[in-house]
Amino acid sequence: MSDTDLRLFNSLTREIEPFIPVHPGEARVYTCGPTVYNYPHIGNMRAYVFADVLGRTLSWKGYKLTHVINITDVGHLTDDGDAGEDKMEKMAAEKAQSIWDIAKHYTEAYWADVKALNIREPAKWSVATDYIEEMLKFAKSIADKHCYELESGLYFDVSTVEDYGRLARAVTEEGEGRIETVEGKRNAADFAIWRKTPAGETRQMEWDSPWGKGAPGWHLECSVMGEKLLGFPFDIHTGGIDHREIHHPNEIAQNQAFCGCGGLSEATNSGAKIWMHNNFLVERSGKMSKSSGEFLRLQLLIDKGYHPLAYRMMCLQAHYRSELEFSWEGLEAALTRLKRIVMAVERLADAEAQPEAEHPKFAPMLAKFEEAMADDLNTPIALTALEEALAVKKVDTGIKRAVVEAMDAVLGFDLFALTRADLRIRPKSASITEAEIDDKLARRKEARAEKDFATSDALRDELAAKGVDVMDGDPLGWEWKL
Repeated sequence: MSDTDLRLFNSLTREIEPFIPVHPGEARVYTCGPTVYNYPHIGNMRAYVFADVLGRTLSWKGYKLTHVINITDVGHLTDDGDAGEDKMEKMAAEKAQSIWDIAKHYTEAYWADVKALNIREPAKWSVATDYIEEMLKFAKSIADKHCYELESGLYFDVSTVEDYGRLARAVTEEGEGRIETVEGKRNAADFAIWRKTPAGETRQMEWDSPWGKGAPGWHLECSVMGEKLLGFPFDIHTGGIDHREIHHPNEIAQNQAFCGCGGLSEATNSGAKIWMHNNFLVERSGKMSKSSGEFLRLQLLIDKGYHPLAYRMMCLQAHYRSELEFSWEGLEAALTRLKRIVMAVERLADAEAQPEAEHPKFAPMLAKFEEAMADDLNTPIALTALEEALAVKKVDTGIKRAVVEAMDAVLGFDLFALTRADLRIRPKSASITEAEIDDKLARRKEARAEKDFATSDALRDELAAKGVDVMDGDPLGWEWKL
């Protein structure tokens, strides 16, 4: 556990604040999870890498962590601003499948990506449709004072709570353009708590309510699950920066209404003490959009020969609040950096960690690492501290291993379970098998022994043409040349 006080940027106050838990010794965190109508793209997954590092840092600080990530399987429309079709119903119709089967398939795909990126399991995966009764109870409790009914459903009147939109620094004219114009709405920013099934339609997911048969609004579920599982106020609410403009302000308004509390000058009135948002992953070709066909999902990176932890490295090389540009060259550089770290760690494989031991040579790196992580999760600096610790010479390897293990527990690469061979992923397009590579290398070794350098060079060129980089004198022997 580090003695340096943890300081985090609160999107609600726009200030770096010391982390002071609501419940001493505990940290309760809620993360907005995926809507499971499609595969997550790598930009979506940046939010969970960030939330994982936050959770690991809180654990490292000695807090008892309760982390909840929700699974949205109902209520999220095709526009975040309360317009369009339900994403789940739309995909089920396109695929001609049960909406429950759609949810199951894409939830499992998301969980596979979580595992591949070494993201720790939260204390609870909260699935929206498991909490319909609690949503109805919540909605009933605020309906009289804060809501009104229209033909299309029950709407929240944002003028009934103080400081609506403070998280987004008020709803801008641009933001209002993303909000559905519904006849009868009192304010442009009012949003649906409950959506009635239109007359003559049947949804696969619909429930009875005092306002007619229908489904909950997207914003309602997070308020309900956060309160049910963590209690208001809890410590930290995380999500992507896109949630900061509409989804989270609406969630906060519901929380204020439910608690009967005042304005947002007191952050705890929002339902959480600290709101944290990671910035966008930007990709210039337009393949971040799920409507683009072959969009950038983690499996595509693996298919092209990149280990998923190279993407985790890419994320950690940038501060979570910085915009991060994705490029294949950048991913290649992140993979190379990870390989170098793994090579250095492999030299410690036989050492027995000595966690109680100290060595003055590591004091500067440990101090640098602790200050970096305590300073709003500054992972780029923390990574350099790890590399500096690995570069220290003439010290007991058991002490070095203990230092590296402590840093790795926060950064989350699981370095001592990783080898360079693990990072050697066969590209899907590769036209040669590993068995064929080994056969050619064996023939090349024989040719070199016989001083037949023409054959040796020809075999090397054949392998290079198929994307295989032969590394003479390296214990690994070869890698895919990407």
